[in-house]
Amino acid sequence: QVQLVESGGGLVQPGGSLRLSCAASGILVGKNPMGWYRQAPGSQRELVASISFEGVTNYVDSVKGRFTISRDNAKNTVYLQMNSLKPEDTAVYYCYAGYIVRRYWGQGTQVTVSS
Repeated sequence: QVQLVESGGGLVQPGGSLRLSCAASGILVGKNPMGWYRQAPGSQRELVASISFEGVTNYVDSVKGRFTISRDNAKNTVYLQMNSLKPEDTAVYYCYAGYIVRRYWGQGTQVTVSS
């Protein structure tokens, strides 16, 4: 059974930083594509960052230079380091694992950027 457990969300001021974690069980983060989506109220879910099993990373334009996705194979965990946060980054962030044909999701973690 695959489980993805996100943590690290919270309330932060504009310009601040947060690091999200996605601890996986039942699936190896180093052998599967992993990534993060986010969904703001009234908006569609948006792919924020991804990392392939080869380690190739991709980002949506709005977070390039500010967010970094990484993984720790020993801990079987994927991270999203978010710096220079903006109010428009406010959303629920979801971790995923696997290919589109068979994808697993975490429960989501709220990130709120506000002064």
